[in-house]
Amino acid sequence: MDTKLSWAEAVHPDELDEEFDTFPTSRSHDVVRMRYDRLRSVAGRDTRATSLFIVFSFCSAVVLYATPPRVVALVTGLYYLRHPRFRSKLPSVPSNFFKRLPARTDSML
Repeated sequence: MDTKLSWAEAVHPDELDEEFDTFPTSRSHDVVRMRYDRLRSVAGRDTRATSLFIVFSFCSAVVLYATPPRVVALVTGLYYLRHPRFRSKLPSVPSNFFKRLPARTDSML
């Protein structure tokens, strides 16, 4: 891997401090408030992804609330245990996406 493409040298010390902070936090309330405000500003930049996530969460909550748990378990079981003739030879889109992500060993220096 080419280390010149890595952004490990450009990490701000505050981000490293946030990453290695304990749980519950050992920092002051002002530092935690600053981190929360930074997270809100980053999440507020991509309103399309945020709105899609909220709509998906709301729809799944409504479906799971209106459907008995036994029916959800039955449908899930029937989907995973379907006949091989009805299965696609290609992996699903989410599993294909996660399989193609780089491993942690690829991003280490």
